[in-house]
Amino acid sequence: MNRPANPAAALRPRPPSPLREVHDERFAAAGVRLLLKRDDLVHPELPGNKWRKLAPNLRAALAGGHDRLVTFGGAYSNHLRATAAAGRLLGLRTVGIVRGDELAGRPLNDSLARCAADGMRLHFATRADYRRKTEPETLARLLESAAAGGAYVIPEGGSNALALEGCAELGRELRGRCDVVAVACGTGGTLAGLAAGLDPGQRALGVPVLAGGFLEPEIRSLQSRAFGGPAGDWTLAEGFDHGGYARVPAALDAFAADFESRHGLPVERVYVAKLLWALTALTRSETFPRDTTLTAVITGRP
Repeated sequence: MNRPANPAAALRPRPPSPLREVHDERFAAAGVRLLLKRDDLVHPELPGNKWRKLAPNLRAALAGGHDRLVTFGGAYSNHLRATAAAGRLLGLRTVGIVRGDELAGRPLNDSLARCAADGMRLHFATRADYRRKTEPETLARLLESAAAGGAYVIPEGGSNALALEGCAELGRELRGRCDVVAVACGTGGTLAGLAAGLDPGQRALGVPVLAGGFLEPEIRSLQSRAFGGPAGDWTLAEGFDHGGYARVPAALDAFAADFESRHGLPVERVYVAKLLWALTALTRSETFPRDTTLTAVITGRP
């Protein structure tokens, strides 16, 4: 793969993403001011938290002389797509280790087909090995079987200490602008970094898009590795996963379509729709005190 003459130029810091107020009677009736942090506009091909988490890792890969990236994800992973696009932009080879070896002989879905079109070589791992991918022996075996030895390894979802530093910049962009900042959570890295970047007195709220209640210890572990201990004020709002990752029941799809119509915002269904649904429900139940300024981070596009 041909590498651009100056690949680092593509990774220069970008201007803060837009912050836009929207007028929605469901929030106004509760005395809540709603802002949208349009982080989906931060980069044309690596939107939102994908840019925030990947950019520091990509800089480290280039600085270390790596010509190949390897990462992990499910069959519908936004992170896999973003990593494949980053590899194409920077002239780096990419390998995606995909959960589920039963997928190996099937036609690629649209998400994996996009990865392949961007040059990513896909390796399908058994679900048992995938669950244990952070164990050193299993990781070494997966990298060997994927012919990815010596590649720069980016964890599932892109969440590591470098990624948290990138997401902390998102928090710093919102200092003094609101009381609560809410974001959808997959692996928890965006919330962990975002909370660290906010001012004292501001709170970060995470809306998990997967069921299971496993994120709290994972976020604490991420912050410990990145910052040496807890950082910022954050909480999780569980119970808004709508049946699990990538599940978009009819009611959620209709809600997202209505929000699009009201505010002219394309609503990504897997993460952003669940975030906006949760914030609407929490506002309706008077979770936020009157006169709260609430920011929803729009992390991706449909």
